[in-house]
Amino acid sequence: MTINCKGTLIDLRKPKVMGILNLTPDSFYDGGKFKDDAPILKQVERMLGEGATFVDMGAYSSRPGAEHVPEDEELQRMLPIIELILKNFPETFISIDTFRSKVASESLQRGAALINDISAGNLDTNMFATVAKYQVPYIMMHLKGTPQSMQKKAVYDDLIKDLRHYFSEKMSKATEHKINDLIIDPGFGFAKTTEQNYTLLNQLDLFKTFEVPLLIGLSRKSMIYKVLKSTPSDALNGSTALHTVALLKGANILRVHDVKEAKECVMLIEALKANAL
Repeated sequence: MTINCKGTLIDLRKPKVMGILNLTPDSFYDGGKFKDDAPILKQVERMLGEGATFVDMGAYSSRPGAEHVPEDEELQRMLPIIELILKNFPETFISIDTFRSKVASESLQRGAALINDISAGNLDTNMFATVAKYQVPYIMMHLKGTPQSMQKKAVYDDLIKDLRHYFSEKMSKATEHKINDLIIDPGFGFAKTTEQNYTLLNQLDLFKTFEVPLLIGLSRKSMIYKVLKSTPSDALNGSTALHTVALLKGANILRVHDVKEAKECVMLIEALKANAL
């Protein structure tokens, strides 16, 4: 199970860690923390040193109820930082967290390696064609509505069945566009209640039948801190616990704020599997 990032084949049979770099002022956990060059480079160096295979950059907050960001502003936030990172860490595999095809295209032209689309093409009909043009790995997440409306749309006839149907359609469309490297993300916290998130985690292994890599984004989310009656800042231990569950159920990529702890999860689960009877 491999993906091609800028000519390098990355084997995802051993799970990998994707570090989050938010360039937004209003992200739910670290909004506004990385707006200047020095802290950005320090954070990227730290994540790479701790074992991140990918760095996922987002310039449009997708937290529930986040404010809309004009496309030009997203580009202004994103493009200079891609160039900054690749100038200082040229081997970095940068993932671009965007649902806009223009942002994806211009980012890929500047050296980004993957596209991480929360809407799987629903919010921009040109996204599939753009990914196909550049032939980069495409992360397709499940989302209903938009970041502004999604929490009102957490209604399903059958949660798992509905998500499986969604991904079946998306994978068919990607195949039509001859996109080779697909990754699916069930979208924890996106148009899902806390209870639905745990149902999804319980049945995560059912998505392995698609035979493509599975990315999981659980880090410091409300499904953790609401249950623990705490805050995102106090949700590292809970994130680690759920990352462990996700790995046991077949996750191939953990998208996280805390790379060191996630990498340790991967190492321990790999040791566990290696010594199974």
